[in-house]
Amino acid sequence: MNSIADRLHEIRLRIERAAEKAGRNPKTIRLIAVSKTKPVSLIREAVAAGVTDFGENYIQEAREKIPQVAGKVRWHFIGHLQKNKAKYAAALFEWVHTIDRIEIADALDRRAGMEGHQLKALIEVNVGKEATKSGVEEKELIPLVEHVSGLPNLSLKGLMVIPPITTDPHEAREYFIKTRRLAEQVDALHITGVSMEELSMGMTSDFEVAIEEGATMVRIGTAIFGPREMP
Repeated sequence: MNSIADRLHEIRLRIERAAEKAGRNPKTIRLIAVSKTKPVSLIREAVAAGVTDFGENYIQEAREKIPQVAGKVRWHFIGHLQKNKAKYAAALFEWVHTIDRIEIADALDRRAGMEGHQLKALIEVNVGKEATKSGVEEKELIPLVEHVSGLPNLSLKGLMVIPPITTDPHEAREYFIKTRRLAEQVDALHITGVSMEELSMGMTSDFEVAIEEGATMVRIGTAIFGPREMP
């Protein structure tokens, strides 16, 4: 099973099985193909195989690749975002998964307003409390949510998490559970303009566990495109 179409078929089956195990509708789970470091030719193969959502981590790479991909494709920014790159992210992407501080939210809001569109946003949470990871800490989440709720050009849709690296996917479960519970806490506040309908959780190594714990978006790269290459 070497072709991208074959790999995608297997991944979709695994998503379906994980959803059914959790008593969920597989159609509520969005597959995001993580195409960072991969050439446009492979992205086009994935589009031909039915992929509609792609994730990129690097702004400069995305600026070169996105204009070369035709079709009804949604682009998700899933990498760490620097303030001076926010203007490009707002122009290139429909979704940004990695808002983790007020300065980034404000910069994205300003640029999205200049572009004349509303940007769909997720807040990245650092539930693993890793010093080397991006993401807002739990105690700072509600203030950030309240701030983003007042920005006219950002539509807050949920949370995103990258759990600590582990060889056992089940060790990531507690972090997915924590993220889901944080989303439930935010949702219970009924903040105007805020939705917690999306949970961006799970990658190649642990997406099935993430689905069992409520993921609505899974970010899968290696299982589709093969091992990562340096940009």
